[in-house]
Amino acid sequence: MSIELPSFRYHPNPIDTGAVVESDGTCQCCGQDRGFMYTGSIYSTADLDDICPWCIADGSASAKFDASFADDYPLIAAGIQMHVVEEVACRTPGYVSWQQDSWLVHCGDACEYHGDASREDICNVSENTKAAWMAEYKLDDEDWHQITDSYTPGGDPAIYKFVCRHCRQILFGWDCS
Repeated sequence: MSIELPSFRYHPNPIDTGAVVESDGTCQCCGQDRGFMYTGSIYSTADLDDICPWCIADGSASAKFDASFADDYPLIAAGIQMHVVEEVACRTPGYVSWQQDSWLVHCGDACEYHGDASREDICNVSENTKAAWMAEYKLDDEDWHQITDSYTPGGDPAIYKFVCRHCRQILFGWDCS
């Protein structure tokens, strides 16, 4: 019998992105061993290492430990509705970044996080995606080529793939050490 993970609207494949992994650990929130643990950042004054995805999804980890899993500031600054900000920050697995994570938005909503962009994503980038990236980071075409020519998923610099939930446009977050 396989265990079905909770569904996350803004992080649809947390196993594929590495945010959730198989584990025989015990969740610090619910005290259960459900076979999976969250591996990303946890913003809390409590010392937390082992939180299961169920306690993230139902908000109990956030409530119990005053914890969040993504920085809410970029979403608030973009004018995203507070219930969406709270869902992303408090009930969605975050992602690991070199600096501070920054959840991207499009069409008035938070985007889905899909992990590191693949080489194929970079090579087949649409002009809209590339233009949005250059506008977001105030960079130009030369910067795009300098950053992407030697890009390797999981490396430095990092390029994170987000997808708009409404128009399905791909957007790239960017970060480096």
